[in-house]
Amino acid sequence: MSLWEYANPARFMGLSAKVLPVVAGLSLLCLGVGLVWGFFFTPDDYRQGATVKIIYLHVPSAMMAINAWVMMLVASLIWLIRRHHVSALAARAAAPVGMVMTLIALATGAIWGQPMWGTWWAWDPRLTSFLILFLFYLGYVALWEAIEDPDTAADLTAVLCLVGSVFAVLSRYAVNFWNQGLHQGASLSLDKEENVSDVFWLPLVVCIAGFVLLFLALVLVRTRTEIRARRLHALRLRARMG
Repeated sequence: MSLWEYANPARFMGLSAKVLPVVAGLSLLCLGVGLVWGFFFTPDDYRQGATVKIIYLHVPSAMMAINAWVMMLVASLIWLIRRHHVSALAARAAAPVGMVMTLIALATGAIWGQPMWGTWWAWDPRLTSFLILFLFYLGYVALWEAIEDPDTAADLTAVLCLVGSVFAVLSRYAVNFWNQGLHQGASLSLDKEENVSDVFWLPLVVCIAGFVLLFLALVLVRTRTEIRARRLHALRLRARMG
């Protein structure tokens, strides 16, 4: 069976109905275990104190803010090349979720940064690129709402997604591009020297898994809602024409 068969709305609805409860349940399990483990059963850092525990929200949300845009980019490219409506609707469904993840990352970053840097905000390369990414999310969502024809909206938002991908890349690699930024390097890396210690690393990985699964669950729910809304709109048009 080809993967493209699930671009058919009926097949997607059937598969997602089976997958969604499992993904949602696993996300709640991982988030519950990871957050309780991280906030209540890990020690304070010798330099950052209890403030370090914000990583269990900040790091996963920041990762998903970027990866959500990457998912939107892939879905938009599929729409532009193959004109599969499910991919366009999935990109639309992911945008508000990614936008909230970006907002959480900005807010928790400010809470983390104030005691560490002495300020709630600094025009650091990564912080600035994240703020711009948030504005692109806002623009993407607004563009979908502003255009009545769904195919035209999908085309224009796909182009906007391509442009915004530059800032998704900058958000991920800004610390590597500019060494003078205040923001620290990666908390998780293939280079063991850059990772946080195991006592923080293990619950952090569980929290990241929870955020990934939560994102997938929310996107599935919203995509299913978009498909139903599209069907309802088509039925209303037929009723008017009839």
